[in-house]
Formats: sequence, structure tokens, C-alpha cells
Amino acid sequence: MIRVFRAWAGAPPMVFTVLLLSIFGVAMIYSAGVLNVPSPVTENIWQRQLIWFLLGIVAFTAVSQIPPRWIEWAALPAYVVGILFLMATLVIGTGAGTAAGVKSWISLGGFRFQPAEVAKIATILALARLISARREGLQNLRELVAPVALVALPLGLVILQPDLGTAMAFIGILFAMLYWGGTPAPLLILLASPGLGLILSYDTMVWSGYIIILTLSLFFYRYRLYLVESVAVVLANLAAGTVALPLWLSLADYQKNRLLVFLDSTVDPRGAGWQIIQSKVAIGSGGLLGKGFTQGTQKRLDFLPEQHTDFIFSVVGEELGFLGTSLVILAFAFILLRLVRLAARATDPFAGLVIFGIFGAWITHIFVNIGMTVGLVPITGIPLPFVSYGGSFLLMSWIALAVAVRVSQEA
Repeated sequence: MIRVFRAWAGAPPMVFTVLLLSIFGVAMIYSAGVLNVPSPVTENIWQRQLIWFLLGIVAFTAVSQIPPRWIEWAALPAYVVGILFLMATLVIGTGAGTAAGVKSWISLGGFRFQPAEVAKIATILALARLISARREGLQNLRELVAPVALVALPLGLVILQPDLGTAMAFIGILFAMLYWGGTPAPLLILLASPGLGLILSYDTMVWSGYIIILTLSLFFYRYRLYLVESVAVVLANLAAGTVALPLWLSLADYQKNRLLVFLDSTVDPRGAGWQIIQSKVAIGSGGLLGKGFTQGTQKRLDFLPEQHTDFIFSVVGEELGFLGTSLVILAFAFILLRLVRLAARATDPFAGLVIFGIFGAWITHIFVNIGMTVGLVPITGIPLPFVSYGGSFLLMSWIALAVAVRVSQEA
């Protein structure tokens, strides 16, 4: 008991901010379930979230007692277990709630969890161990092959579920940790260039100009890549442009519509555009102080889609207004800044990389979730940390917090 007391007594302010944010999340999930016509989907979900929150507190307390070296030694075994879980998900996985069409959950004896959440932490630990072994950092594309492959495996398995929202978190983890590991920013831009090439391929002239600029940039790049690396970058961008049309044609209609309504929500106002239109109406109608806790009209009339998960921020905006959303964003900003400070203070490269990897995962979730509710990014299923409904996500977020705090204490 004394060790448990010390674990919480010595916890940084970030932990108590997360604690308050989690309690706030339970309250908002309760509000999301208060409808004019009760729905079995949202009935008593706040109670289930509260149970997961309490489990998260227990998990945080337990993990915070683990020696940091044990966490480092467990990195590779945890990664293997995470990959096996993701493979099993493709075979025996099921959908859940609003994501009934994907294979993202595994049910064991009435207990259901999302293996991708386990895989995220495992990938962070394994990638931190891999990068920290290179004291001089990653200075060329050939040295990026191993870390990219390490992340590409779980990323690919998550995409096959398909869960594009969670897949984005793995991309955030990869780029955040490569940056913290000393990879030059221009090299990271080259690594991301095929994605840019895919986006710009909508117009032949624009894409052609991009390829020319990219080729000239490679020629004058001050780090001077090897010829095979430069050729690989150009070929990857050419391939991205080539597969753009077949990839677009392979998308389901609802996936195409999600991208189209991102550009213009009036394209399909009763279909794919309904979500973003209702979300904007809800947030905008909140005004400065909101309509009051549980009093959101868009929410009570069940006009707001997935209001307890993906669009929980819209509920905050409608009921607590600009003031409420600002406080939530400030809380997240404080948590993220504290993570950066912990990573900067860490003298052990492994600890710094782990902390910044968690930063990369959370900032991706925060930016994409809030961004899609206001139309800044296309709609995709990705929860808001500590606020959205989701048991395994909340539990693993608390475990990630415990890992970050623990490795920072003896780094």
C-alpha cells in the first residue's frame, strides 16, 4: 500500500489532468445516452465506461511499479504477441457497435477487447528499442527500412480489418519516433512523399509538376542520397500516381462519399454528408457557454451520429459551448506538452523514444477526431483519448500513460 501511495503521491500533474479528463469523459458519455427516445445502443454505456476507467486506474498503479528495464526487455515479446493478436483478429474478429462491419474486436468468454490497442503500445516499445540501438540516429533511407517494416506489419494487419482510423495512429507513431530518433526532417518528407504523390495524382498536370520538383530536389538534396535510394523514391511516387485511379475505383461507395463530402458536405447531405453537417450544427449551436449538460437538442433528437464515440466532441461543443471545448483542448495541449518535456528530459534514448511515441499516437487521435467533427479532415472512426466511449482504448491509454511516467522516472 505504501508503494501504491507513493506512485500516486509522486505522479506528475499530467496524470491528474488525465484523471480529470477521464471523469469528464464518463460524464459526457452519460449525457450522450440521454435521448428523447431512449436507445439500447447508448443505454447505461456510461456505467461500462466507468468500470473500464476503474480498471485503468488499477492498471496504471500496477504498471507504474514495474522496473523500467523490465519494460525494455518486454518490448520484443510484446510486439510478437501484438502481431499474433492482430492476425487472430482477421480470423475470429468481430465488429461492435457502430463498427459492426469491421473485424477489430476479439471476444473471449464475454470479455471483448481491441487487439490493435495492445499492438500500438507494443509497436512503440519495439520501435523504441530498435531506434535507440543506433546512437548516431537514422541518416539515410536504407537505415529507415527496418523501422518502417516494423511498423508496416501491424499497420497492414489493421488496414485489412479494415480500420483506417487506427491505422493512422500507427503512421503518427512511426513519424514521431523517427523524428525524435534524429532522422532529418527532409528525409521524413521523402519518406512521406508517396502519400503526397497519391493525393496530387487527381490532376495530371499537377502531378507531373510535382514529380519534376521532386526529382530536382533529390538532385540538390544536401544529404545526397545514394542513386538507388533516389531511384526508389521516384519509383515509389510514380507507383502511387499509377495506382491512384484503380485504388479509387476499388473503394466502396460510402468510402468515396466520405472523401467527396470532405470537399463539399452538400454533395450527399442525407447520406455521407449527414454526419459532418449535424456535427457542425451541434458545435455551432452551442455558442459561448452551451445549452447545458444533457440538454443538447441535436444529441437528444439523435441527429448526431456516433455521439458517444467518434463524435463525442460535438456533444461537448453543443452542451458546454466554446468554453467547454476550449478547456478540453487546453487539457490535451497540457498533456502533450508534458509528454514532450518528459521526453526531452530523459537521458535514456529508449525512454525518450517511448514517451514521444505515445505523444505521436495521442496527437494523431486528438487532431483527427476533433478535426473530423469540424470538417478539417475526412470522417474516419477514431476515438478521442480518455473522452470517447471505448473500454479497451481507455484501458490501454492508461497503461500507455503509466509506461510513459515509469520510464521517465529512472531515465
